[in-house]
Amino acid sequence: MNTFRTIILALVLSVAALPAAAGWRGDSHDRDHDRARRSVQAGEVLPLQTILDKVARDFPGDVIETELEDEDDFPVYEIKLISPEGRVMKIIYDARDGRVLKVKGKRP
Repeated sequence: MNTFRTIILALVLSVAALPAAAGWRGDSHDRDHDRARRSVQAGEVLPLQTILDKVARDFPGDVIETELEDEDDFPVYEIKLISPEGRVMKIIYDARDGRVLKVKGKRP
């Protein structure tokens, strides 16, 4: 699967699946992507594209899944990708500043 198509797919899926940094426990009528959008607009989390740019620069492979989640009361982006060697990697970024917090399935 080419990288561009994978990134577009990841973006589409992430909009549908992202819980927001603000209002994590908000109104049940709120939609996750609406809360995520508000969090980005308020500057509480970085845009997903900023994180995907970091992934592309630091970890070769194809992104297969993105999520914005609450971990220990702060927002994190969880990015899954398949490395060129076929290894599934999970990279966790602090959604507020883009720092890599954890890498699972590290490359050799």
